[in-house]
Amino acid sequence: MFDTDEASRALGIELVEAGEGRAVARMRITASMVNGHSIAHGGYIFLLADTAFACACNSHGPVTVAAGAEISFIASGRLGDELVATATERTRYGRNGIYDVTVSRVEADGSSVLAEFRGRSRTIGERREST
Repeated sequence: MFDTDEASRALGIELVEAGEGRAVARMRITASMVNGHSIAHGGYIFLLADTAFACACNSHGPVTVAAGAEISFIASGRLGDELVATATERTRYGRNGIYDVTVSRVEADGSSVLAEFRGRSRTIGERREST
């Protein structure tokens, strides 16, 4: 799925790892992602989290989309920051799922959490083949 995700790839988002119900994606904050307060625009942080969520919920095979999502911003990202979004499946039931994504800033001595995202997924079809 990520191979054909032009929106995420155009922003420089990289899929670091993906497995059953899990995904890790990263992105560096560029000048075009900074708002008038000189901090990362929240929409880009949401997009990074949503990309990791999409990769995690599609890891099971059938085409799965977001049914809803919410994000809590905890700290600001800044120009040049490398952000990592780690998505983890919490539960799947029928055609639905719940996934949590933590977005963190990579720092020399570890990382700090910038946002927490919760996504709800819905399976809508058969596995789509990439061409």
